[in-house]
Amino acid sequence: MAGLVPFNRRKDIVTPGFEDFRNMLDDFFSDGWPFGFRRNFAADTFRLDVQEDKNEYIVEAELPGVQKSDINITLDEGKLTIAVVKDEKVEENEKNYIHRERRFSSMSRSIMLTDADNKGVKAKLEEGVLHISVPKKAKPDNTIVIDIE
Repeated sequence: MAGLVPFNRRKDIVTPGFEDFRNMLDDFFSDGWPFGFRRNFAADTFRLDVQEDKNEYIVEAELPGVQKSDINITLDEGKLTIAVVKDEKVEENEKNYIHRERRFSSMSRSIMLTDADNKGVKAKLEEGVLHISVPKKAKPDNTIVIDIE
């Protein structure tokens, strides 16, 4: 994909002198960067979607190939942390050689859910997607009526 030339670069009528500069920055920080910085960084994390409604937060994390036993979820003072530790070992013994591969990966994401309630949090892993439902604390009504003298 790094060799593809973008055909729909944005055109800026107001500041045409900066178009080349912007294109250079886009190319520099794209996935095709020579040292693969973004690609390696992206491999060490996972996508996270957070939705909020009146009563709860709904968090979805894409974790393909991850087992339930590899995931640790904590909620501490509104900070939701999803940590994944995966330790894979493959060993094949055939004929006169032994083939061994090991892979260890660790990744973590944290988000603040300021009015999260620690009670009633539910999590479910389905087809590589982790679904977490975090209820919100009931907000006390601190409104007072002030009499005018």
